[in-house]
Amino acid sequence: MNYTNLFKIAVNALRRNKTRAFLTMLGIVIGVASVIAMLAIGQGSKKSIQEQVSSMGANMVSVMPGTQQRGGVMLGNSSSKSLTVEDYEAIVKNCTSIKLASPEVHSSSGHVIYNGKNTMTSIYGGNETYLDIKKFSVKSGRNFTAKEVKTSAKVCLIGKTVIKNVFGENSKIDPVGQYVRYGSIPLRIIGVLTEKGQNTFGQDQDDMLIAPYTTVQKRILAISHVQTIVTSALSEAASTNAVTEISTILRQRHKIKPDADDDFTVRSQAELVKTFSSISNILTILLGAIAGISLLVGGIGIMNIMYVSVTERTREIGLRMSIGGRGFDILMQFLTESILISVIGGIIGILLGFAASWAVGGIMGWPTVIMPQAVIGSFLVCTAIGIFFGWYPARKAASLDPIDALRYE
Repeated sequence: MNYTNLFKIAVNALRRNKTRAFLTMLGIVIGVASVIAMLAIGQGSKKSIQEQVSSMGANMVSVMPGTQQRGGVMLGNSSSKSLTVEDYEAIVKNCTSIKLASPEVHSSSGHVIYNGKNTMTSIYGGNETYLDIKKFSVKSGRNFTAKEVKTSAKVCLIGKTVIKNVFGENSKIDPVGQYVRYGSIPLRIIGVLTEKGQNTFGQDQDDMLIAPYTTVQKRILAISHVQTIVTSALSEAASTNAVTEISTILRQRHKIKPDADDDFTVRSQAELVKTFSSISNILTILLGAIAGISLLVGGIGIMNIMYVSVTERTREIGLRMSIGGRGFDILMQFLTESILISVIGGIIGILLGFAASWAVGGIMGWPTVIMPQAVIGSFLVCTAIGIFFGWYPARKAASLDPIDALRYE
């Protein structure tokens, strides 16, 4: 058996029926392209989420008040006053797995006013290490100092979106040194934050003011408790130990009994990354499975067209057998055609998948990451489909009786 001749015969058979061969390949082409593009979108989304969470501080650990109940009714954590400045100080003093910590308070519904222009925005309060923990940086001006935190100074840092809304997009005014009012409280701008864009949840991280937490706590919110305590672990790997240590410290401070629930919640960014990655993996598998159905349909198309080919060439099969062709040779002839259709369709599908991924990423702006495993896997599946779905029609051709085949009309 000459494999070169088998290949030539298969190529000639496809050339004689170009349109039919192309339409048969189309299912494979669409299936492979869909698998590569869908997995690229899924993997790109996963990578984007990981990068965005990391940009908020990969080793950040947050402490939030726990859910409150009153009369059997869940009140949520917004009304809880379980966290205090003393809790923050105890964490700083006793937790060995963190390097930075800051109380956090915020107001999400206030007007910033400058010379008659105003915009609705949020104000966040922290201490002098807050920017480092949250991965913010100062583009111009400076950060507030520990002394300004202690004295509840009326100073703030301003984000780019707020600048655009109150100073004007093309304003020549340097915001640093200017005064704005948040509600009725005048604040002097001492720094401009570096642009960060939207986070994982679609929140504009440039649409905010940041001030000393004591300023927000006392002058704007008129509260004595803190809403959150944010910390930065020594490393991402140390986040788990930091969660355990903080929980132990706060349970002792809040005198919580061993069998009672916490009145606070401790969460690390590592947990957030893990949760989002798990969801993204499930969605990626789902997208790949849906796209993979196209490959199955393409395989059925190959089986169908090979049955038609066997029927059309029954007399040819009988003639080959009558001059000494073996059943195995006939089987390999049709199996080669089936594999060739599948492999060529797979190659075209891979190229189309690359193009589709580029189009989704470049034109639509969605993050995409082409997985080498998806490309190699798709090609191997194409070959397997060609063998699996081409075997039975080829076996049928090989089992034909030469005399009956020659008589076939």
